[in-house]
Amino acid sequence: MRILSFLLLTIFIGTSCSSQKKTDMTSTEIEYSAVSRGFYKKVFVQNKSVSVTNGRNEKAVESKIDQTKWNKITAEFSKLNLESIPTLKAPTEKRFHDGAAIGNLKVTTNGKTYETQGFDNGFPPKEIEKLVNLLVDFIKE
Repeated sequence: MRILSFLLLTIFIGTSCSSQKKTDMTSTEIEYSAVSRGFYKKVFVQNKSVSVTNGRNEKAVESKIDQTKWNKITAEFSKLNLESIPTLKAPTEKRFHDGAAIGNLKVTTNGKTYETQGFDNGFPPKEIEKLVNLLVDFIKE
């Protein structure tokens, strides 16, 4: 009987800890922007909704994010080390000679903002590549 009780207690504690690991993104804001002289794109994601701006003087187009896509975004977000975001190095340098727009990822969560250094649009640092590609997909839609 003790062994059975111990097993049940272990399973109960294990499942409660794993549910706490689930990322709470209700108050998290993720913003991706790509800017150059003649190019402006901005994606803003918060709480299962997205707004996309396709020009400097354009109005943002808002829409809801379907559950499958939202799950992918939260999964990629949970893999991020937020403290390392400002120190990520860009893999290419085309933006230095107008070869690419300047990309930037900004995450605001729990009252703190984490922002990358500029990187080439289309060539984000490996650590944030999957999340950025999910955000860029909203521009293509």
